[in-house]
Amino acid sequence: MTRDEQQLALIEALVPEGIRAIQPYKVADATGMVKLDAMENPWHWPDAMVEEWMAQLRSVDINRYPSASAPKLKAAIRKQMGVSDTDDILLGNGSDELIQIISMMVSQAGRPIMALEPSFVMYKMVAMWMGVPFVPVTLDQDFQINLVDTLAAIASERPSVIFIAQPNNPTGNLFDLASIKSIAAASEGLVILDEAYTAFSDSDLLPMLAEFPNVLVMRTLSKVGLAGLRLGMLIGSKAWIAELDKLRLPYNINVLTQLSTEFAIKHFHVFEAQTQTIRENRTRLFDALSAMQGLRVWPSAANFLLVKTERVPAKTVFERLRSHGILVKILDGAHPLLKDCLRINVSSIEENDMLLKAMAHSLIE
Repeated sequence: MTRDEQQLALIEALVPEGIRAIQPYKVADATGMVKLDAMENPWHWPDAMVEEWMAQLRSVDINRYPSASAPKLKAAIRKQMGVSDTDDILLGNGSDELIQIISMMVSQAGRPIMALEPSFVMYKMVAMWMGVPFVPVTLDQDFQINLVDTLAAIASERPSVIFIAQPNNPTGNLFDLASIKSIAAASEGLVILDEAYTAFSDSDLLPMLAEFPNVLVMRTLSKVGLAGLRLGMLIGSKAWIAELDKLRLPYNINVLTQLSTEFAIKHFHVFEAQTQTIRENRTRLFDALSAMQGLRVWPSAANFLLVKTERVPAKTVFERLRSHGILVKILDGAHPLLKDCLRINVSSIEENDMLLKAMAHSLIE
């Protein structure tokens, strides 16, 4: 048996079939492209702010481990987001790690993980990694919660965790608050409210923590301008956070991320102004795309728009945009409700105009 054959035999013996069947999460190469596929803030920090930041980084003891619990950073987040003193915060290397920690905690409960779909793909992927059954509940044709079906699925499946993104990714819409509360009230397990895009909406689900003992709120600073720092946060009762913290790897938030995020929060007015500009640009981009023949555009409370190509296949439009140097997210094939759909990041006026020009050329039949 050759070395390659031996390796394949070992993989088949040691790696579960479910893991071998999973496709890895792919990130498209954006070199030289106008990058509108990952819901990022298009602006760098102001020069004066960068200089002040670099001066602080020079004082970092890079040879030492970071603070294991990051109390200074948590205090800054608590103040900025208005987290109650009765609640606690768990930090993760992005929201992905927090989803993984939650899934690890319930992996031996013998009950499935549930999410509304289409939604953030990592809810399903992490469940598969953990070997936990995943139960999707399909949204209606307007991407709203089908409450009757959802409550029926909760009653029959008794999920250990339900993930709800508000606003939803990749559809961009807000769910009805009464429906979210009905789900929380009906669930015997945890309900995780993922507010990754809440900065671009008027939604705030933190008050639900005081109303429901099974609710936790997940947030991130990636979308407002700190994507490169990879910081996610889970907010909830001290009892829940204490249990989840047992599964957090030591020193999971590195010293550069801790210091840089503390610094950024002190200058949060910069990100709030940029976020407001993105909200204004979203309205302009929505109107311009909606006026194009052959497109359907859904209203959004996030920093992206969901667009359906009605005459030219979405995959064709995607490739034509690429040929013009514009990278968006192709969603066709991810879920039946997303047939011929693209997700487009709202960016600066300049980059939005480049997209609009390229889109006009890409829709020619």
